Amino acid sequence: MSVAMDTESTYSGYSHYSGHSKKAHRQGRDRHKSPRSKDGSRSEKSVTIQTPPAEPLLGNDASRAEEGQDDNWGETTTAITGTSEHSISQEDIARISKDLEDSVGLDCKRYLGLTVAAVLGLLVFLTPIAFILLPQILWRDDLEPCGTVCEGLFISVAFKLLILLIGTWALFFRQPKADLPRVFVFRALLLVLIFLFVFSYWLFYGVRILDSKDTNYQGIVQYAVSLVDALLFIHYLAIVLLELRQLQPMFTVKVVRSTDGESRYYSLGHLSIQRAALVVLENYYRDFTVYNPALLTASKSRAAKHMAGLKVYNVDGPGNNASGQSRAMIAAAARRRDSSHNELYYEEADHERRVKKRRARLVVAVEEAFTHIKRLQAEEQQKAPGEMMDPREAAQAIFPSMARALQKYLRTTRQQQYHSMESILQHLSFCITNNMTPKAFLERYLNPGPTLQYDRDRWFSKQWTLVSEEAVTSGLQDGIVFVLKCLDFSLVVNVKKIPFIKLSEEFIDPKSHKFVLRLQSETSV
Repeated sequence: MSVAMDTESTYSGYSHYSGHSKKAHRQGRDRHKSPRSKDGSRSEKSVTIQTPPAEPLLGNDASRAEEGQDDNWGETTTAITGTSEHSISQEDIARISKDLEDSVGLDCKRYLGLTVAAVLGLLVFLTPIAFILLPQILWRDDLEPCGTVCEGLFISVAFKLLILLIGTWALFFRQPKADLPRVFVFRALLLVLIFLFVFSYWLFYGVRILDSKDTNYQGIVQYAVSLVDALLFIHYLAIVLLELRQLQPMFTVKVVRSTDGESRYYSLGHLSIQRAALVVLENYYRDFTVYNPALLTASKSRAAKHMAGLKVYNVDGPGNNASGQSRAMIAAAARRRDSSHNELYYEEADHERRVKKRRARLVVAVEEAFTHIKRLQAEEQQKAPGEMMDPREAAQAIFPSMARALQKYLRTTRQQQYHSMESILQHLSFCITNNMTPKAFLERYLNPGPTLQYDRDRWFSKQWTLVSEEAVTSGLQDGIVFVLKCLDFSLVVNVKKIPFIKLSEEFIDPKSHKFVLRLQSETSV
């Protein structure tokens, strides 16, 4: 026997649960609770971790629990039933702790790669300089004099190294956007190529110049110039492989969110699976609306209610076979629930009616508040400069007039967890500062925006898991499906190749459009 423990979180402002509906649910459950449920040794334990509530907006709503249920109770309260969207087990907690430990290893791997790249880059830039300076240090007296051509090569080496330094900084030394599960193949190949190239140059320099102590200093400088030229060509190759190769669209990917089915289409070039997943996540935060688990609660609670109402009793005892009677009772119960589509229709119609009414009240309240701002601005112009009100104070002055209508609308549309009082005041002061209209202020709340529009702590997932049957370092192919998972939902990505398009040309003779208009000379009288 399991005992469900409900924790009611009440705070001033945006409250996630209705006090009235939860108290009624608790009273009805306590009346039917068996005395054996108090025995903790027989009960199964479940751990529920919930995210902390948002910053309060208005006063405490706990006093509403004592009020009677009126005709408009559904418009002023929000009841959430069913299972929690943030419920995890002990195994999940252990897995999360393991992921935190693994993240330390990921940081070490990232810094190790950066260290290797930095050391190799330093070696590349110091090698041409060392080729020129070592003969001057070791056998300066035996060198042939450096003429005008040799001194001109010094200037060539200096400017080429400067160009290579700027290009390397722009291409490689950029802040990483993500930690990928595997190495970037092309970048690793370029690093190996540069290492082998520099090592071969040092080997030739040591055998043919250092050992023999070559006295032709101009030839040594030309050897260093050839090294710099080759490094510039490798840099051009890196630009082609890392940047230009992926620009031409070759694949179309469909991204579907598993919870609500919202989907988007994107065009990608030649990318590996892990880099394509990174592009998908960047576009997800920009294009997809914010994930709101509260919108899925109504359908889940409705399905749970229908399943809970299906009860089968075995009146003949456990020893008798009553399977036929049970099947008959199940069929009868299913026939009685054939009208569930009517309930869904009327629930959605009633919800749309409430949303439209709350929306109209909110629009009127905001327009009146902005009208009050204009009156305040007219009054402030008559005051001294030291007594003028800043946008923050003006927002705090007009916010109470629209706070109740905004709170009720956000509760009805289940957006209250994404908008705190501080964020609303900041947005209101921003609109006042830039002289924006009430419609511009309401755009954020009337139309759910992309994920990046909201507070980072409320939507950002620090850990994504890439699930793919193919190796994540392999390139995209037609028909590949991979999944990006986080704690609450997953993104299913289906890859399709853009078909080959063949265009043909058809020539139209310009004379084919000419015609002759003949008019009869006879006219009717």
